[in-house]
Amino acid sequence: MFIDQAQCLVRSGDGGRGVVAFRREKYVPMGGPSGGDGGRGGDVVLVGDPELATLISFQHRREFRALDGEAGGNSNRRGRDGETLRIPVPLGTVATDRESGQVLAEVLEAGQTLLVARGGQGGRGNARFASSVRQSPRFAERGEPGQQISLALELRVLADVGLLGMPNAGKSTLLAAVSAARPRIAAYPFSTLEPQLAVVRRDSREMVLADIPGLVEGAHEGRGLGNEFLRHLSRCRVLVHVVDAAGSEGRDPVEDFGIIEAELRYKSPELAARPRILAANKADLPAWEGHAPALRDAARDLAGFVGLSAAAGQGTEELVRMLLELLERQPPRLPLPGEQTEDVVVVRGGGRRRSVVREADGVWRLQDPTLERLSLMADLDNAEALDYLLAAVLRSGVDSLLRRVGVAPGDAVRLGEWTFTLGEDGKPAEWEAEPLPGEDG
Repeated sequence: MFIDQAQCLVRSGDGGRGVVAFRREKYVPMGGPSGGDGGRGGDVVLVGDPELATLISFQHRREFRALDGEAGGNSNRRGRDGETLRIPVPLGTVATDRESGQVLAEVLEAGQTLLVARGGQGGRGNARFASSVRQSPRFAERGEPGQQISLALELRVLADVGLLGMPNAGKSTLLAAVSAARPRIAAYPFSTLEPQLAVVRRDSREMVLADIPGLVEGAHEGRGLGNEFLRHLSRCRVLVHVVDAAGSEGRDPVEDFGIIEAELRYKSPELAARPRILAANKADLPAWEGHAPALRDAARDLAGFVGLSAAAGQGTEELVRMLLELLERQPPRLPLPGEQTEDVVVVRGGGRRRSVVREADGVWRLQDPTLERLSLMADLDNAEALDYLLAAVLRSGVDSLLRRVGVAPGDAVRLGEWTFTLGEDGKPAEWEAEPLPGEDG
């Protein structure tokens, strides 16, 4: 079964907790802090696997969770990092953040990795908070929660040339004529129900052709099968528009040509601007002569025109030559709209500027990546940890920002998963925890 769309929920591992511990050795009765850091949570990555052809595996499993980092230990022992969760996907898989609609990237090469959820940072043990004024800290950090993201996966076949046209125009026959592929061929529409790929080699040059299931008028609106497969043309650098030049079953090949061209314009102006060759198939039949002048005129704005007979092998080598020459003038790779081009992409990262906004419930939201992380990892059930976080907030100078935007004493301010009330002195007070992701209540 050819499955080219799927959805899944991925979550990276939480960071392990830092621990509170002190040296307790025979001749060191007043040993210093020795609590180790927690391990880092496991990442979630997509990995290109050339052995996969569809996304069918996501029909059986739709949730993926990486391992959490382990807690730290005594004697400054660091917890073990959570193992990275590697999810194999076929080449040509496009990953999109369902929440934002952002195209993250496309996995194009074998072994290429796409980082979609970064594991949480491990919490620091109490040994990391020792200083000249805080010699025996009795607090440590919680691990940072992992990231959760809902992904939409879409497979777009990786081909240099895409064959498109009306059902029964002869695309599958043409694919078989120029390559060793043996697609299903029948004398009725829609004999091709999924994209077929074939490699065409001539001398030292080669290209990959894709036979896309036949389009019908209104395909961009979901009619027929075309709307499901037009996406597979997005990576094709050159298109071959195949028409039944003999006008079989009373069809007008020029009218068919116009219908498919209109579908391309409706679906994507980028596809409509892609270099195209008009291949007038069944040119060995007598009716071809009557349609040839109009077809040549219709193709005047395209990259080329050729009359051929896929069944008889007439004109197919001329088409192959034209395609190879045209591909040499095209860029080797076509980026997707909005795609990030890095090999490894990190989503939901920091880098956001500090800001204060008022939310619908009247509570102020303080957005500061550094302070948000500290608040997430702070153990505010511990008075020393609260003092440490309060000192970090005050050092950041955020209290003056709060007053400047109109936050008054007694107003509630959210910082990450915590809410505090601004005191009369303009400093945070009365901290209250909100439920962490995955916790009840």
